Amino acid sequence: MPHDGRSWAGFPELRASEAGAADIGAPPPVPEVAAIDRVLRFAGAALVAVYVPGAGEEELRLTETVGCAISEYGLPERLPVSGGSPAAYAFRTGRPLWLNPPELASYPEGGPMPPRAELSLGALPLGSDGRRLGCLVVVGAARTGFESEHRRFLERYADAVAGLLQAGDGRPAPASLLGHALRSLRVGSFVLVPNTGLAEADDTLLELVGITPDDFDGKADTLLAHALPEDMHALMSVLEPSIPAFGRRELEFRVRRPTGEMRWLNLSCRLVAGADERPDQVLGVVTATSVLRRSADDVSRIQWLTAALDDATEVRDVGRVVVAALREPLGADRVALAELRDDRLTVTMLDPPQPAAWPETWRAQWRSEWPDAPVSALPTLQMALRDGRTDLWPAGTDFEPGLAGIGTGGLAVLPLPAKGRPAGVCLVGWDKPHEFAPEERSLLTATAALVGQALKRAHAHDAEQELATLLQRSLLPRRLPELPGGTAVARYLPARRGLQVGGDWYDVIALSEDRVALVIGDVQGHSAGAATIMGQMRTAVRAYAVEGHPPDVVMSHANRLLVGMETDLFATCCYAELDMDGGTTLFVRAGHLAPLVRHPDGRTEEIQVEGGLPLGVLAEAEFPMTSVVLAPGTVLALVTDGLVESADLPLDEGMRRTSAALAEADPADPGRMADALLGDAGRREDDVAVLLLRYDGMKIRPTRAGWAVWRLPDAVMHARRFTARTLRRWKVEEATDAVLLVVSELVTNALVHTQGPVSVDLTLRAGRVRVSVSDSSPRAPAKPVIVDWESTGGRGLLLVEAMSESFGSVPVAGGKQVWSEIAVPRREPAPADAGPPPEQGGLP
Repeated sequence: MPHDGRSWAGFPELRASEAGAADIGAPPPVPEVAAIDRVLRFAGAALVAVYVPGAGEEELRLTETVGCAISEYGLPERLPVSGGSPAAYAFRTGRPLWLNPPELASYPEGGPMPPRAELSLGALPLGSDGRRLGCLVVVGAARTGFESEHRRFLERYADAVAGLLQAGDGRPAPASLLGHALRSLRVGSFVLVPNTGLAEADDTLLELVGITPDDFDGKADTLLAHALPEDMHALMSVLEPSIPAFGRRELEFRVRRPTGEMRWLNLSCRLVAGADERPDQVLGVVTATSVLRRSADDVSRIQWLTAALDDATEVRDVGRVVVAALREPLGADRVALAELRDDRLTVTMLDPPQPAAWPETWRAQWRSEWPDAPVSALPTLQMALRDGRTDLWPAGTDFEPGLAGIGTGGLAVLPLPAKGRPAGVCLVGWDKPHEFAPEERSLLTATAALVGQALKRAHAHDAEQELATLLQRSLLPRRLPELPGGTAVARYLPARRGLQVGGDWYDVIALSEDRVALVIGDVQGHSAGAATIMGQMRTAVRAYAVEGHPPDVVMSHANRLLVGMETDLFATCCYAELDMDGGTTLFVRAGHLAPLVRHPDGRTEEIQVEGGLPLGVLAEAEFPMTSVVLAPGTVLALVTDGLVESADLPLDEGMRRTSAALAEADPADPGRMADALLGDAGRREDDVAVLLLRYDGMKIRPTRAGWAVWRLPDAVMHARRFTARTLRRWKVEEATDAVLLVVSELVTNALVHTQGPVSVDLTLRAGRVRVSVSDSSPRAPAKPVIVDWESTGGRGLLLVEAMSESFGSVPVAGGKQVWSEIAVPRREPAPADAGPPPEQGGLP
């Protein structure tokens, strides 16, 4: 079977009309099947198939097949997982399997039918996050098997297929899984008729170049018009080929898109000769590339490297660019990038990343993510850093143990200078003997200088982001309090663009034993100033809430505070005060998103909370309250707009998606619920805060009683009588003496030292009686410093403290509340065999 020609590839005929190229008009769109066949053929694949596990993972089922040889080869519909097929082996082990024709012949099952001596096969496992999703089987017609570049492309293809399988878990897969995966790799194809100017291009190629399908007229000149003039000479050799000098061609070129963006493209093409041995068609594929292959155009490579490093803002981005620029173009086996920090080298990028690919010494020092070593332990690197000179070591050089095994076939040591000082070092190693070309030293030296400057900038950027992250974390709660009748969790994600610090905040404030406040807010902007205002607003809201003010007063005070600040920023906020005993919740909303609730039956809804203006807009703004009763098992969700709104996501659609995610999540684990709401935010334009509370209801509901103290001469007596009656009704008479003493002292202090109403509240919970006396004075009671025999007062609070398990004072709206908790003594059960008490004064 020939490897070229339309009979094998299935390419459509493309001919110039009799009227000439100028009159052809817009060409019809390229069928998707033909475009897929072209791309796969250039990857050395005649047939590609996907196997996924069946029920119980006992067998693999064939789900889809594409390629130009579907009618010629067949693959089994089902393969046992425990069998000896290449697909089953790759699925079980998680390792790819590449078989040339002799190796394929040794496998008893799972090969193409009918078997042919020239066929090769690849089996690539499909997996994600440790899960086995299936296997991709590739059949090729090359006697030598798949080339290395073909393998790399097919492995990327397998990753794309696995990603679609993972994303479609639990949902219907795309109509054409293999076609969808290939489109995600952005590989375009074309057919060119030499000497006519006619070209057929698929939609992916047109998108890469920057041409819409409606604007493409079928002329090669239309495609070439977007190429840079410097690359036109190489492209013309493809447009006007000659048989003796052509063969297979690989070249890189640049295009200028309509937006002004310059893009590097990689072109791979092959000439198909006609019956008269004259050029008939040029078949090719074009891919977007972030790396230039090794060529004589070192200036173009440096230009690309400069542009790529200019876009690298973080240290890991610089590492990725270095690997792309050096490993594949130079045919290297290893690339390591290390920063120099206080005479220590900290490796920040290794390629390949697997520990087994690096020396034993490095594996022994593997700490967290990358190794860390002093420069003095590596004399070869120490000398290079001292001299600031690129060192190229040939094969067979003996290195110190710390470098042994990195480059047995050759090692390049590149100091990375930045502002007169080394910023780090880059190591490039080869396993097979590598001959350093004379121009390689100049190229590596120029590369090192660019990387050093970029590494310095990236390190400064990372330090800035780290400082911003620390600032953000210091302004948010370190941990949320444990609640008696529910579980609260929160998540915060900074924006991924610009300074990673914003104005979103959240808080959970335990107001008392059975009341909690939930707060979420968002200050306008993304800057240190926004974060500062955020910290001030969070502190203010917490302070006003702890003082005991109702939600509308808390919001009003915070609004006036922000109006009085010297800032043009405003803030939105949603505040909820929840009674953990009965589930009653009071909501106040200041320009913020409405809260969401998930009911115990799984239904979700948006609570219609009457809203007010954002904080900081109008000093006299009003913030009405909305009351809602939550049933045990309800999940309350407060979110910021960064989760539900972006440039390409309308607010209504974002709220709908969040409600759906809230309904689907399992309320048994609120932490996972919060993670499910976050989803995959990708390149977030805004920071995101999520606050969830699963309301369970209090397991032990307290018993309460209250009494308004009359300001009469015998007011303390009436308070004591109320207390005694209540304790008898609760059957805790054992605590009567201690509780009455506490009530007497606290009520007396309130009547003597304050004006206005006084009240007594008694609460019984878990074997403790809590006495709370409220008055209208904000001043906390003060214990005397010295009490001697001449003192006429001051001993009351000391007695209260002595009789109490715990004792304190908290502010409430319009005053304070002094409280004391007294443990109820346990009753000793009477002995079961105890007889009647002896009579007093009787004679035997």
